[in-house]
Amino acid sequence: MMAVHAREISGKKPFYKQLYFQVLFGVLVGGFLGHFAPDFAVQFKPMGDAFIKIVKMMIVPVVFCTIVIGIATVGANASIGGALLKAMLLFYALTIIALIVGLVAVETIKPGDGMHIAASSIDPAQAAAYAKSAKKLDFVGVLLHIIPPSFFTPFAEGEVLPVLFIAIITGFGLRRVGEAGRPFLGGLESFSSGLFAAFGFLMRLAPFGAFGAIAFIVAKNGIKSIGNLGLLIATFYVASIFFVFVVLALLARFHGFSLIKLLRYIREELLVVLGTSSTEPVLPAMLYKLEKLGCSKGSVGLTLPLGYSFNLDGTAIYLTLASVFLAQALDIQLSQWQIVSMILVMLLTSKGAAGVTGSGFAALVATLAAMPDTVPVAAVVIIAGIDRFMSEARALTSLCSNAVACIVLAIWDGACDMTVLKRELDQGYMQQLDEIAEPQQIAVHV
Repeated sequence: MMAVHAREISGKKPFYKQLYFQVLFGVLVGGFLGHFAPDFAVQFKPMGDAFIKIVKMMIVPVVFCTIVIGIATVGANASIGGALLKAMLLFYALTIIALIVGLVAVETIKPGDGMHIAASSIDPAQAAAYAKSAKKLDFVGVLLHIIPPSFFTPFAEGEVLPVLFIAIITGFGLRRVGEAGRPFLGGLESFSSGLFAAFGFLMRLAPFGAFGAIAFIVAKNGIKSIGNLGLLIATFYVASIFFVFVVLALLARFHGFSLIKLLRYIREELLVVLGTSSTEPVLPAMLYKLEKLGCSKGSVGLTLPLGYSFNLDGTAIYLTLASVFLAQALDIQLSQWQIVSMILVMLLTSKGAAGVTGSGFAALVATLAAMPDTVPVAAVVIIAGIDRFMSEARALTSLCSNAVACIVLAIWDGACDMTVLKRELDQGYMQQLDEIAEPQQIAVHV
């Protein structure tokens, strides 16, 4: 009786009713079906695509509301500017470390050695389809991409970076008008609560989305030994694991919290990302959970959406690793200056990956296109077939990095209640998304 009563008080569900278990079950069933019945499994691809589309339609309004409310209800203008500056400095520092980790891993393991592929044997026309998906990235181009042609265009097109720009301007505008903006702000807060409630219901579809996506991937690519390409995948996973469990773990420990406990806390979101290869579906849930960890709504609302565009450390690791792998496969000797130059270019292309179609792979094409004297762009066809096997690790690494970075930034700004943070992580508190679906439980801090 005591055990039953304690479970009722805690409100904890049986494991089979929890979202993380259902998503994991969907992934396992999808992989099994894709391997043993590939012709049948490919028919479930629309299920995964539909889930991604359903979630993506919620991302832009959630980002807009969270950032506007965060800016309009916290601190002074100078403190917000300082918070943004600190965020960008931390994001770039982590990106540089990620690029170096990828470089060290590929130079140590050398997965491309021995392939001896002649550059002349690669048909440049084969890479044309991939090159079309990557926009030419330069500093001015990225800045201009952030500024939308109209106020409502990014809402229609689902562009996160322009929405960030509009939300920041709107938030400062509401601060300037003061009481005159209170009716609009109040309506936005109510709308935000409704969005989170709706998202809680939509996330119940995550197991089906993960099942459909994994079933198609396994059916399409198969589970097989792929020699050097398999070693490339293994090298990437080793580099990503090192970055998460060494670099991020040390950063977390230095700031007084445990990475392992944090990963346990967000395990549902990690499994959703594993199944969908995208961090976008878990953005609203991450905003909610980081706030439950004691981080202020204003701090999280500013830094997490910003990190989704400027702190893609999984992509950064992939860029150096894939570029040097292609050089090894083609027997191209890169000088130290060429490697340094590539890293400088990747500091830009890794950030622009959020704004181009194809994410990490498109960023790789953009990087090679910007440096034609290193590795020919056409060489990307060598890894095009196995790129999908690395996309999950890219997304998972970036999500872990953003979770840690947001807590660290909140601590720097004095916007994190360390007592709440330690209590929640120590208890392994797993807030269910069902609670998000209850509007009265979503705190809006004014």
